[in-house]
Amino acid sequence: MTTRIEWEESGETRSALWRSESGWPAPRKVVLADDTMSADAAYRLALDGTALLWRGDFQNARQLLQALVRRIEHKGERGRRAKPRAPATPTEAFHRHRLSQLQRARTLAMLLIPFEADHGIPLRRAPDARLACLEAYGPADEPYMASLRELLGVIGAHEWRRKGVMIPALDDRIHPWYGVFSPVRGEYVELVAQAPLPPGAKTAFDIGAGTGVLSAVLARRGLRVVATDMDARALGCARENVSRLGLATQVEVVQADLFPQGRAPLVVCNPPWLPGKPSSAIEYAIYDPDSRMLRGFLGGLNAHLEPGGEGWLIMSDFAEHLGLRSREQLLGWIADAGLEVAARHDTRPVHARANDPDDPLHAARSKEVTSLWRLRSAG
Repeated sequence: MTTRIEWEESGETRSALWRSESGWPAPRKVVLADDTMSADAAYRLALDGTALLWRGDFQNARQLLQALVRRIEHKGERGRRAKPRAPATPTEAFHRHRLSQLQRARTLAMLLIPFEADHGIPLRRAPDARLACLEAYGPADEPYMASLRELLGVIGAHEWRRKGVMIPALDDRIHPWYGVFSPVRGEYVELVAQAPLPPGAKTAFDIGAGTGVLSAVLARRGLRVVATDMDARALGCARENVSRLGLATQVEVVQADLFPQGRAPLVVCNPPWLPGKPSSAIEYAIYDPDSRMLRGFLGGLNAHLEPGGEGWLIMSDFAEHLGLRSREQLLGWIADAGLEVAARHDTRPVHARANDPDDPLHAARSKEVTSLWRLRSAG
């Protein structure tokens, strides 16, 4: 359904299409803003849920957004000093952190930028972001409005797609599309590159392929791969990446909810690692509501494994350290699916936040282990 945003300007009511890849509803109250508006006034309006439709210099809008970020951070620091609390449990810390991030995102999303029908931005000193917006939104039929924060994310995603992410296991780059999770956590890719293949394996299924990085790694190991995903962007991204790497004849990318038809000696899945409700499209790669994908993979694996085959489940135990899922629960799901653990290969994360004591979730991150579980039929 098309959503529109309305505002008063030059004595008349105007409207435009509203775009939000994060799923934010169109603001109900909109006021005009330009270079004369102070950061304090903008912050008060944004906190009140009033959107600011920018009519000034684009670079000044970026500076205003940074000023809003500083005010949010200052308010958070002041609140922590004024209201010291007993140390939260990891689960409480996680939910508190998610709520804080959600509130922050809502406030920053109140600064709006106008776009023309060709994705051009009719503001002074605005960048040419038409290609980036075309990649994210597709063709536009009419002018629209979106938040500046989302636009900056769109531009950043375009740069990721253009430059790519270096994958040592491929000695090449993977180019993620907007809305498709980037394989920046390289430790899980290395696990797939190094784990011993089932004897005689010639084919594999890659369930929830995303960028196609694991399909490419398996293809480089000599396997023919059927890669599945439900998301149209992911399907396009995976096809483009395997083609760019010269692997299109080895990797078939198909739209499917979890498994393709048939069986394979190797079935690989890297589901979202945290049970929870996504708050935006990109978070579907992080949060798995009710562990649907994880349980669906485990429950359907036996029916898609060839005799003697293996299912590779790539999972972090971050959720366990946050108290969102227990190891016993995971092992119970494996057993209930008629599976057993043949082996497990572990590695520690190497990203910066794992060693940042100021991270709100440091207590859990510092203990995190990423594993490749090699599963086989218990029968």
